[in-house]
Amino acid sequence: MANAQLSSNQIQFDDWNEVVEEYIERGWTDGLPIIPPTPDLVAEFLDAAGRSPSDILGTEPTKGRVITAEKVAVNSVMAGCRPEYFKIVLAAVEAMCEPQFNLHAVTASTQGSAVLAVVNGPIARDIGLNSGISVFGPGHRANATIGRAIRLVIINATGSVSGEIDKATQGHPGKYTWCIAEDEDVSPWEPLQTDRGFSSDDSTVSIFAGLSSIQVDNHAFQRPEEILVSFREAMFAGGVGWNQGEVVVVLCPEHIGHLRRAGWSKERVKEFLHGAARRKISEWRSAGRFIRDSVGAADDYLHSVVSPEAITVMVAGGHAGAFSCVIPLWSGGTGSRSVTKLIE
Repeated sequence: MANAQLSSNQIQFDDWNEVVEEYIERGWTDGLPIIPPTPDLVAEFLDAAGRSPSDILGTEPTKGRVITAEKVAVNSVMAGCRPEYFKIVLAAVEAMCEPQFNLHAVTASTQGSAVLAVVNGPIARDIGLNSGISVFGPGHRANATIGRAIRLVIINATGSVSGEIDKATQGHPGKYTWCIAEDEDVSPWEPLQTDRGFSSDDSTVSIFAGLSSIQVDNHAFQRPEEILVSFREAMFAGGVGWNQGEVVVVLCPEHIGHLRRAGWSKERVKEFLHGAARRKISEWRSAGRFIRDSVGAADDYLHSVVSPEAITVMVAGGHAGAFSCVIPLWSGGTGSRSVTKLIE
């Protein structure tokens, strides 16, 4: 059993309530009660994933904190995960530690981003991850606890504690938990993991440094162009800047149905959004965006995102209601790049 090799300090408590109060007092939680990470439970998680406690998943780049499988298992138990969820958390942590994600800046910035985890492939169905009704809401253990485990790893393994390293001006609820699955059955297109070079049979997790989502409400139209122009306005808002990096667009089934019937491909959607989400430099400036004179003249146009490929399009949500969303990414999507990892 893996518990014979555990290196974490162990503390004895008389009862569960004492554990919870002590963990909250020490700042080891997100402010909510936790499951006590007993050695047997931590070992069970490691065994379920076939990992050794000392396996290194990555290093926090600024403080040099080494993140091991044991540390991730401890926080996954605390979050309320089941053992079969643990592989997803491991892959998400490995993704966060990739240099292009820029973990320290993402978790310390005043802009207040959170880690959005999107799961694709067979594992999402196997563990019951929600991709449908209230996809960003409560009620599904897998979504709630996987996202929470990622947050607890950020707090405890990287040291990004709110008010200390985490200096978010306001933050947003995704800092508690933010994990969804893409609805691959409803989508008429290839799923996200194939866009990232994996097979549709592979299970993957993609992570994004997301700001608060912006809801797009369009019940009035059925033509793709008339639907998608609503997304342009959302792409101008939030943290999305001019000629910037990435943005995430999550389409609901009702909007997808209109696009499918019109024969639009994912690539065409991206091209339309890129072309539509542009405005004059003078308009960007009047909206409070700082743009140097060297970028261009006041009447020159700048796009919200640098290219169609910088727009991640996926499908999720309930079948009733024409409500989709745009998720701006931290620092306009230039300071951090999304990462996709295979779940092994």
